[in-house]
Amino acid sequence: MNENTEKQINEYDLETAMKRLDAVVERLSRENISLEDSLALYEEGVALVKHCNAKLESVERKINLLRMTQDGEISEAPFDTSAI
Repeated sequence: MNENTEKQINEYDLETAMKRLDAVVERLSRENISLEDSLALYEEGVALVKHCNAKLESVERKINLLRMTQDGEISEAPFDTSAI
């Protein structure tokens, strides 16, 4: 994968990256693709997956839950992903 592709991927928002990843998977599933093209698409796909994971982790760190205490007060608590 070339440097321009990496820079382009880093500028994608999550939705754009996921759409591009879908397109990469679609192209890889075709039988008439050369080995060289397959390798380039595979590398791009790996970079897209890493980018998407990083974006999702960033969002998870920002999410807070609002909880009501027993006495009716609202409190803020970090989102716990350990049960997922």
